[in-house]
Amino acid sequence: MLSPHEIAALMLVRDAGDYLTLDDPDLGALLKRKLVELDRTTRDKPKPRLTRDGDFILKAIAEVR
Repeated sequence: MLSPHEIAALMLVRDAGDYLTLDDPDLGALLKRKLVELDRTTRDKPKPRLTRDGDFILKAIAEVR
């Protein structure tokens, strides 16, 4: 089960992934659960992005609301 902070972090990755810092503990939990991955294709620092599972969870939450 995801905490409210982790759900909020998923939403932030979806909406503002380019502006997130990677030292957020909630982001670390999402990486561990494979809901977020790091895009290392850029020359800058890696940027978090949703995996298919992370996107699925946010869509499921949106349907329940």
